[in-house]
Amino acid sequence: MSMIIRSVNLETVVGVTTKELPRHTWPEFAFAGRSNVGKSTLINMLMQRKSYARVSEKPGKTATINYYNINDQFYLVDLPGYGYASATRRDIKDQWGAMIERYLHTSKSLKAVFLLVDIRHDPTDNDVLMFDWILHNGFVPIIVATKLDKLKRSQVAGAVKNVETVLREKSQLGKDITLTIIPTSGETKAGRDKIEEVITSFL
Repeated sequence: MSMIIRSVNLETVVGVTTKELPRHTWPEFAFAGRSNVGKSTLINMLMQRKSYARVSEKPGKTATINYYNINDQFYLVDLPGYGYASATRRDIKDQWGAMIERYLHTSKSLKAVFLLVDIRHDPTDNDVLMFDWILHNGFVPIIVATKLDKLKRSQVAGAVKNVETVLREKSQLGKDITLTIIPTSGETKAGRDKIEEVITSFL
């Protein structure tokens, strides 16, 4: 049974120049992923809204942390999309790295971090970098493998295994940890219940 969403409010938007993150006691659940991985679609699915979290017209250009207040009970925190095709590794660190790392390091209410990757492809070098950053800050990321509807059913198990293999092989910190990988689809709503179970377990 899906979580009952009574209210949704984009309560706070934190920009690059914001010195302090908002202070509150409600649990936070953060979502990280590259710019075209379907992060807004996933967050809309969890909020049970069609287009509350809007897709940026310029992928990779929006550098804000968006706090969605759910039911006056917890927050879904949308971290800046990273890894836009034209960005170099140094550009990424300059544009979003410090901002995301500051959030991971200083948030007092963060309970879990969901890292989105495209199930159809190998995790990118930037995905692996984000994976290690999350681990470095004391969290084991829950891997959300998006765009499940683009695969045939017979391809899913192999694709999930490939995501896990690439993350382990390229990671500096996560070679031996236990990974949770949740395949999802914004089209079919697959995976929503499993993500909600994770969130509910902290509430």
